Amino acid sequence: MKQSLLFDNYVKMILFKGDIITYTIVHTIHIFSVFIYGGFLFVDILFLSKMPQTLSSDEHTKAREAIMIHVRKVVPKALIVAVITGLYMFFQVFGEIQDTGPTLFQILLGIKATLGLWLGLRGVNQVFFGIQPWVFTSHLFPFTLVVIIILLSQFMYL
Repeated sequence: MKQSLLFDNYVKMILFKGDIITYTIVHTIHIFSVFIYGGFLFVDILFLSKMPQTLSSDEHTKAREAIMIHVRKVVPKALIVAVITGLYMFFQVFGEIQDTGPTLFQILLGIKATLGLWLGLRGVNQVFFGIQPWVFTSHLFPFTLVVIIILLSQFMYL
């Protein structure tokens, strides 16, 4: 019953603030772009980082660079698309904060959006401006944030 009410409110917010077809298209684009960005992080952390165990240093450098040439063409653009579509969806479903304060959905969505914006800003600074992060320089931290964002997206509807 409670879950059905949340879903009904979710649908009403989408219908009230924007066209359901537009939202669905944007949501689909968002999911695919997040798959590309998050997928790269998963592959990098779980597999590419293990290559030095079986390859020499020179072989590892060559293999990683051969992969990264293609990654640099796609992943940064996917991250920007994920942030832009995420912002659109945020403004479609966040809703008004009631006198009693924000709902759990709004709080978790706000945290999720903040983490996503941070990832987007970090990525744009690195790729387009050459500004490297001062702390958390490996992909482990963005990987962790992506996992947290995925978990938040599931807990939002409890």
